[in-house]
Amino acid sequence: MHISAISYLNTAPLMWDFEHGSVGDAFDISYTIPSRCARELQNGKADIGIVPSAAYAFIPGLSILPGVAIASKQAVRSILLVSAKPLAQIRTVALDSSSLTSAALARVLFEKYWGGTREFSSLPPNLDSMLSGNDAALLIGDPALQVDRSRYYTWDLAEEWIRLTGKPFVFAFWAVRDEADRDSTLDLPAVFQKSRDHGLQSDNLRRITKEWSVKLGLPVEDLHAYLTSNIFYYLDESCLEGLRLFYRYAHECKALPSAPELNFANTSPALI
Repeated sequence: MHISAISYLNTAPLMWDFEHGSVGDAFDISYTIPSRCARELQNGKADIGIVPSAAYAFIPGLSILPGVAIASKQAVRSILLVSAKPLAQIRTVALDSSSLTSAALARVLFEKYWGGTREFSSLPPNLDSMLSGNDAALLIGDPALQVDRSRYYTWDLAEEWIRLTGKPFVFAFWAVRDEADRDSTLDLPAVFQKSRDHGLQSDNLRRITKEWSVKLGLPVEDLHAYLTSNIFYYLDESCLEGLRLFYRYAHECKALPSAPELNFANTSPALI
């Protein structure tokens, strides 16, 4: 089975068994950006992908692997709206072209809560070039973590969503094409939940943060705090409530098509 995964720090704990355990032998893995990961599921190049939540609204024939997510119940730090201007003065927003869900979330926040019309465009995640022709830039993932927030006005979109709705925000989850789920002889939910659990073990987290500290040029302590405090890796009932609310608001704002009911991969209801 082919897995399309995302090459960000926050997915590293989810990939532990696939990169360091024998379970990886059962899968072919490639790494890409969130929006392309969704396209690979859509066109059948991948059987399983860690997809942006928004992708579930427009790719038919997917089931969610229960229990695992990239979510947040507080500030997430890696989804930032960045500007040299206060919020009321923002009229044009450059959206990170690697983003699907965060772009839709930005639209929801502006329309539902922040008020006023904005003009949106999509650009590669380079802050200087994004701001050269726009009032604000939306950055996700590692580029957002690397922003010097002392130089700008910044809004953490997860923090804003939670403050305004009282619900967690789910940025991504594992999804499997229905035909691949039917054909698989593996207990896919158990495989992916165990990989998450192993990746979050203290020794493994230390190894992950040490490696990514070199890649990102950020302190190990900051990355450890990010993975253990800012990211929530469990698709629990409160996260599902937040996910359903996001789908409703995004459809009302015409940021996403109407999402189907949440359909879970081959598992017992007790695991959902």
